[in-house]
Amino acid sequence: MWENRELRFKDAKLMLVTQYGDKLWYVDVAELDDAEVLDWLSQNENIRVTFDAVADNGERLQGAAYAHPNAAHRGLAIRGEGELRRP
Repeated sequence: MWENRELRFKDAKLMLVTQYGDKLWYVDVAELDDAEVLDWLSQNENIRVTFDAVADNGERLQGAAYAHPNAAHRGLAIRGEGELRRP
């Protein structure tokens, strides 16, 4: 449906979890402005996305992930798969 789409939101929090030698990452997105994307995500499963973001400090982050929408709260959980890269 969309090859590239920039999403606008109020806030996003990155969580890195290191446990038993595994490194997992998650992003919680709050107040996503794109209702069309949230509606589409809510009607589908196993949505693989490419994560490409720039942190407040200017650091670029990239990785593969799965998107889990919460349309009622205009939220989106992004569950990383594999390494979160800093190119």
